[in-house]
Order: sequence, then C-alpha cells, then structure tokens
Amino acid sequence: MFNFKESPLVQTIQVPTNCPSCSSLLEWSNDLLYCRSSICSAQKQKKVEHFAKTLKIKGLGPSAISKLGLVDVDQIYSITKDEITEGLSSEKLAEKLYAEIKNSEAAPLNVVLAAFSIPLIGKTASDKLSKIITDITEINESSCRQAGLGPKATENLLEWLHEDFYCFYDGYLPFDYKFDTPVQKEQIGVVCISGKLKSFKTKALATEALEHKGYAVKSSLTKDVTILINESGVESAKTTQARTSGVIIIENLLDLLGEQ
Repeated sequence: MFNFKESPLVQTIQVPTNCPSCSSLLEWSNDLLYCRSSICSAQKQKKVEHFAKTLKIKGLGPSAISKLGLVDVDQIYSITKDEITEGLSSEKLAEKLYAEIKNSEAAPLNVVLAAFSIPLIGKTASDKLSKIITDITEINESSCRQAGLGPKATENLLEWLHEDFYCFYDGYLPFDYKFDTPVQKEQIGVVCISGKLKSFKTKALATEALEHKGYAVKSSLTKDVTILINESGVESAKTTQARTSGVIIIENLLDLLGEQ
C-alpha cells in the first residue's frame, strides 16, 4: 500500500492568511479567499483595468495603467496628455490613448455602471435598470425591485451609490449618467408569420427584420394583427381565419420589407 505521509511527492500546502499585496487579513467566502481592504493596491489596479476594458479604452491595459500609476477610476479622466506622454515615453501612443479616453466619456450609464466592479452589477443588471429608469438619480430600492434585481445585488448597488459614487465620483467624472434607452420606432403594423419561410432561414431573423422596420410581430392571429405572412402557400387555420377577418395575406416577406 502506498504511504502518502512518507512520500516526498506529497507536500503540505500552507493556506495564506494575509493578502500578498497589502498584508490585510484574507476572508473565506464560498471556498475562496478574498482581500476586502479598500486600500489594497492590487485590487485598485484590477478595478481600473476592469473599468478600462468595459469602456473599451484601447491602449489602457495593465502595462499602461501600471506605467501611468493609475490607482483609481477618476485618474483616467484627470490625467493630461503630457503626463501620458511622459509615462508611456511615446507622444504617438499618448495621442491615441488620450483620444480613446475622450471618446469613452460618451459611454451611457448601462456601460459605466457595469464598469465600476460592483458585485453582482454587470451588463445584465444595468440593462434591466435601463428599462425602468432614465438616469442614476432614479436608482433606489423600489426601482431596483421593479427591474428584477435580487436583494444582494440591490444592497451592493445602493451601498456603492451612497458610499462611493456620491462621496468620491459624482462631479469628478465626465459622464452624464443617463441610460442609453433605444428609441422606439413608431409601430406601423402588426404581423403574424404562418408556416415555413423562404426569404429568411429562421422566424427569429424575420422577426428582427420586421421589428427594425417598425412592425410588431405576434405568434398567433390576435385581433390586432393586420398582416399574415404565408410564404409557404399552404392553407391553414390561420389563413382561413385571416381571410374571414379581412387580414392582408402576403406570400413574400421581402415585398413587405421593401427589399425587392
């Protein structure tokens, strides 16, 4: 029998108790170790990296962040072109990065909120909020609940809002903190698709094209349907009902979309 205790291949792993970056005590959570220190330099740099990556600021990766000494998000927007040139030792790279930073200032709150490394608040949560409210001032427990955010996500967001945003970021970052809500096209008709399509591979693609044009698409022949798409030419209960109800039947979807 193999003796694990006597084998030189078996080594005892010493579980660390302190953060290797800031020496703060580590905390166990779901079988993982976390540093919860707000002054941990490694955490701060990772948060800046995540912010730059989420806002797609090209040229602001880990190496550039380290060279420029960026340890907080607000420093991204306070750094000058001359300071970037000095830090990167390249005027050409500095001009490109400075332009990228300026372009990122137009980012909507959907993107900005997901970039702040708030636990459980990513793109999905931000998009949910954008369907309920228009800007950051409307974020509260009620709007979070309406958006379908869980209790912990809501707690994390409100805590960040009051302890970080209003204390440190509000007024120091160039964003307007408004959600990018898609402009709704005026509805020009209600469509139902019957049977197989010839002009599109799937009904999902056809639905996307119709909605882009301003049509609402229903899966069944409801009372508000004005047009039935029947490219297969096969008679069905839907086509019979459509004729009885005076619904227009179209055999080529591309004709309706004006793509022929």
